[in-house]
Amino acid sequence: MSLLPILPNITLADMMHIGTVADLGSTILEGEVRAYVKGTFGGPTDAVSAGYFGATQGKFRMVYPFNEQATVVLGEVSLTDESTGQTTHYKTGDSWCVTKGTPILWDITSEAFIKHYLAAV
Repeated sequence: MSLLPILPNITLADMMHIGTVADLGSTILEGEVRAYVKGTFGGPTDAVSAGYFGATQGKFRMVYPFNEQATVVLGEVSLTDESTGQTTHYKTGDSWCVTKGTPILWDITSEAFIKHYLAAV
């Protein structure tokens, strides 16, 4: 399929559980923060990829390993750019862009969170 809609009603049950965000190189600060994925374009070794990323409630710290544009499709999260101290709260329908190498503190405030992303290395 060459045209793929972003699903507004996707749940964590529709995605593949891949462990915790610590398994992806993040540092968990609160909660278990289980991670889920479902690809929509490319894959983890491609220069450009897209898909859904989901996680359970909690706090974690990560340094972005790629450039990303993302849109929240479920839940709420506060992201703090640790290089500037700026915190922004995102909910369903909100989007952001982040540059590779940016240290981000994630605070997932809802029981579950899912974003659709486009990532470029």
